[in-house]
Amino acid sequence: MTKHFYLSFFLLLAPAWPAADLNSRLTDKITTALKESGAPSVSVAVVEEGKLAFAQGFGLADLAARRTADVHTRYAVGSVTKQFTVAALLLLQEEGKLSLDDPVAKYFPNLTRANEITIRQLLSHTSGYEDYAPQDYLIPDWTRPVSASFVIDGWAKKPLNFEPGTKWQYSNTNFVLAGLIFEKVAGQPLPEFLHDRIFRPLGMESAAPWPPFRPEDAVAYTRFALGPPRPVGREASGWYYAAGNLAMTPSDLAKWDMAFLEKKILSPRSYEEFTRETRLTNGDLTHYALGLDVLDFHGIPELEHSGEVSGFLSSNAIYPTRHAAVVVLSNEDGVSLVGPLTRQIATILLLPEQPAASAKNTAQVRAILEDLRKGRIDRALFTANANSYFTPAALRDFATSLTSLGKLKTVTAAGENLRGGMIHRSYRAEFAKKTVGLNVYLLPDGKFEQFMVEEQL
Repeated sequence: MTKHFYLSFFLLLAPAWPAADLNSRLTDKITTALKESGAPSVSVAVVEEGKLAFAQGFGLADLAARRTADVHTRYAVGSVTKQFTVAALLLLQEEGKLSLDDPVAKYFPNLTRANEITIRQLLSHTSGYEDYAPQDYLIPDWTRPVSASFVIDGWAKKPLNFEPGTKWQYSNTNFVLAGLIFEKVAGQPLPEFLHDRIFRPLGMESAAPWPPFRPEDAVAYTRFALGPPRPVGREASGWYYAAGNLAMTPSDLAKWDMAFLEKKILSPRSYEEFTRETRLTNGDLTHYALGLDVLDFHGIPELEHSGEVSGFLSSNAIYPTRHAAVVVLSNEDGVSLVGPLTRQIATILLLPEQPAASAKNTAQVRAILEDLRKGRIDRALFTANANSYFTPAALRDFATSLTSLGKLKTVTAAGENLRGGMIHRSYRAEFAKKTVGLNVYLLPDGKFEQFMVEEQL
């Protein structure tokens, strides 16, 4: 028997929302999320059935100037840059100019254990090179311009954090080094290559490194604890390079997502390498491919990467089996907005509305639970099977255990689905001392086939 304690009903083949309805639902959700977060602005692009279905900016790109955010406002995308670095290296591999399984020593022999680490391990964060930028705030060193070589000399010549391939640890150092390898092989700057081979063919006119600042760019803000948005500086040139230096509009990032879904730009074999989850030497999975997190959104495969640089947060999520994508960019760090909002938008886009919980049904469930606390039930409400479950011994155990939890405070519907010709509903029952789950089945005639109280861990 399979139990689903707090099951929400998700229909995996839900029809697309009508355009006007989708626009209205997304606008309401985003407006509410932005207001609750306190961030200056957020900008969103949504791909549905392989096409751009929604693009809109909300809030202020510049608080001092009262400049509103719109579809032309650029945001720094931070580590979303990494997937473009991966794409550039895969294109070189397609041309036979390198292999992702080449050792780093082929290009930079003087780095720590470079003969034991491959380009693929750089791109999958399994190299062991220490991250030079783990901080989530702007440190003084980052305000001074440097070269990518400076970063590599400072961090890729240190002892490894672990044996290559044995662990996964996020490290921007990996991608700075990967960018340098690209430029050594290609003989041209990475930004120039990305413009010629990806951005221009896809019409991503806003996509470019930042700095320099452009008039259409959002201003960077941070916050201290739960305080208001405060202007903050940006990292100087050289620090993020191939690991996180790009900026663009959400709509342009969505153009990349659409090309990704259609397997444009790269070959099918390259896309397979791009998205294949990396395994460690012991066989454990990392939930990471090459510059992409490999996730599961309620049973729907998700390829995602977030980004953070000073004053900006980003999220780019692709759902290949649904030909869909969600891009969320904001101009304030230190606030939990882009990740939760991405999931909320994906729920609206990919999953049907949850049936509204009936107050009458919830009240009935609460009444039954209150009776069980007293060791009794109204057997007319239950099927023969359920009545067989509620033996005198069972009712005594219900009464003893539930009474010990103190006063019943609330009963809340948690989800609904269909199973075995019945309606399956789950509830959370909050008592003074503990919250438990209710696992309920009802026949079409409204009788209870099951009413179980279960531990919530």
